[in-house]
Amino acid sequence: FPLSCVVQNYSWGKVGLESEVAKLVASGDPLVQIQPDQPYAELWMGAHPRGDALIRDNRIPQKTLGQWIADNPACLGAKVKDTFQGQLPFLFKVLSVNTALSVQAHPNKELAAKLHAQFPEHYPDANHKPEMAIALTPFEGMCGFRPVEEIVSFLQNVPELRALIGQVAAEQLERSGSDDPRGVSAALRVCFTRLMKSEKKFFVDQLNMLVKRISQEAAEGKDTSGSNGDLLLRLHSQYPGDIGCFTIYFLNLVRLEPGEALFLGANEPHAYLHGDCVEIMACSDNTVRAGLTPKFIDVLTLCEMLNYTPAPSSSKIFPAAQSQLDPHVYLYDPPVPDFTIMRIEIPASIKLYLISAMDSASILLVIQGTAVGTSTAAASEMSLQRGSVLFISANESISLHLSSPDGMLLFRACCLL
Repeated sequence: FPLSCVVQNYSWGKVGLESEVAKLVASGDPLVQIQPDQPYAELWMGAHPRGDALIRDNRIPQKTLGQWIADNPACLGAKVKDTFQGQLPFLFKVLSVNTALSVQAHPNKELAAKLHAQFPEHYPDANHKPEMAIALTPFEGMCGFRPVEEIVSFLQNVPELRALIGQVAAEQLERSGSDDPRGVSAALRVCFTRLMKSEKKFFVDQLNMLVKRISQEAAEGKDTSGSNGDLLLRLHSQYPGDIGCFTIYFLNLVRLEPGEALFLGANEPHAYLHGDCVEIMACSDNTVRAGLTPKFIDVLTLCEMLNYTPAPSSSKIFPAAQSQLDPHVYLYDPPVPDFTIMRIEIPASIKLYLISAMDSASILLVIQGTAVGTSTAAASEMSLQRGSVLFISANESISLHLSSPDGMLLFRACCLL
């Protein structure tokens, strides 16, 4: 059945019809009025209590997806229902990012349970929150620690950064050889923790000096890439005086083209910077933040929990595998049980396409194209267009009768146990 999904208007979102979220919502429901000066940051497709989707079929007595699943747990599929205690194990989203999201990481299950018990107001549940983002438009984010030689190069080119970290810690990282990964991780942890715990007045002074120096160099036409100048000035304009501006010297900058994905496991430092993506995550709201945000910051927990293994940015791009069973399906299957995403590309030459049944509930999002869907479960035909969102129960299939000249692009979120 079709869903009407919740939009979150966070301030970092793209505004009006610049936002992919707004465009999808507007084409999925022509009655929705898009406000030109309002941010449309996230579209939540799922049964999370803070954004439970409404059911758009008035013959169904339940009003929300969460209520429907609670009353019909078999719709999840036998394995999913038993493994995840009758809950939909994932939350599916579209994000439209205009200004940077906070530098953050997500706890593993053990840490999540501990944080939730100690600080329930900041960590609202006991679940882990691995997540995956697949670009819809060119997408930029920071993810994971850079190779050590890149960080060392910044330590040598950016005196303000070196001042914050201190000579002893900087030299320790410079001396740590690639043949001793544990030594490298230990030195990296010391450097990053010194940065994130530096005294507020001291780091603001250093940041202002750095911004002034790079602005002058840029005005004189000099190359500022040795100080990562463009990104520094951009983040500083969005979050002036924020310690997060310095994390660009530690974290990889990753650029995704449409269809490319990032997978963020537990304890992986990251920050989305700009662009539109579909995102899927375990059904949790646990985020440990440390910068580029006005929200609650927990530097100690973050510095303790992070994975300090350096790796090149190219290693962060998660590959999609073409399905053996259906050449139109590309599978993003991460190393966690909670979720999988399928990208379904149906060419214009195909007029009838079967969305196959699987032993898991799934949520289908139409990015492009139009079709009429029929299934044995639905009492009537469903018209699908850009922005349509469907909930498909386990072991149900849908026949699509395509009517668009340029084929269809769909994303399907599910749980393959």
